[in-house]
Amino acid sequence: MQTDTPAVSTRGLTLRYGDFTALQPLDLDIGRGQIFGFLGHNGAGKTTTIRLLTTLMEPSGGTASVAGCDLAHNRIALRRAIGYLPENVRLYDTLTTRENLRFFAALSRIEDARDRVEEVMEFLGITDLADRRIATFSKGMRQRVGLAQAIVHRPQVLFLDEPTSGLDPMGVRQLREVLERLNGQGMTIFMNTHLLSEVARSCSSIGVLSHGQLVFHDTIETVNARYGSEEALEELYLSVVPDREVAA
Repeated sequence: MQTDTPAVSTRGLTLRYGDFTALQPLDLDIGRGQIFGFLGHNGAGKTTTIRLLTTLMEPSGGTASVAGCDLAHNRIALRRAIGYLPENVRLYDTLTTRENLRFFAALSRIEDARDRVEEVMEFLGITDLADRRIATFSKGMRQRVGLAQAIVHRPQVLFLDEPTSGLDPMGVRQLREVLERLNGQGMTIFMNTHLLSEVARSCSSIGVLSHGQLVFHDTIETVNARYGSEEALEELYLSVVPDREVAA
C-alpha cells in the first residue's frame, strides 16, 4: 500500500433514490494524517457520504477508496482499515464496558484483544467504567465507549458522525483532546459536525456540502488567510450556503 495515496479519495461518488439525488457526484481527496471537518445543513448528505465510505450503503455510481482500499472491490480490507462512531452509538446494554469492548475486539480478530481493550480504556480515561453496564450510562458516557470500540482495532481512518451531539462543554473538550492525540499518532479523522468552533480548533481541512453537492473544500490555513478573523469559518459558511439552509 502506497503511503502517498490519499486516506480518502472519491470520483463521481453518487447516491440516488429514484428521481432524487441525495449525493451529487462527489470528487474529494483527503490526505493522510488530516483531521477533515465536513460541514452542511441538516439533510445536506453528510451522513450519507460517511455511510457510503464505510460500506454501509451502496453507491449509485462513481468510485472511492479509503486507506488505499477500493470501495467496490476490496470491501473487507476497507472495513478492517476504518473505525466508525455513529451519532447514536449502538452497544449491548446488558454488558459492561469491558465486555462490550472485548466482544468487538474478538470480532476484529485482534490477537492481543484483552491487553488492547485495557490499553484503549486507559487511553480514553474510561477505566472507571470498565465493570459498569452500558444501560446505566449517559449519552456522553456511551459516546466514550463507542469511540473506544471504534479505535480498538487500530484503524487508519476514523469516521465520526456528529460526535459532539448531546455532549456538554467538558465532554466536547475531552473529545477534542482525544482526537488530537489520535491524530498525533498518525490516524486520519473524517468528522461530520455542526460546530464551527470545533472545526476551527481541531481540523486541518474542511468541506462544505449543500443539497448533496460539495460547494467548498480547502485547508483551514487557507480559510483563515482568506478571511483573516476568528469568525473565518462562519463567514465562509454563510457565503457558500443559502440563508434558508443555515436555519435548517
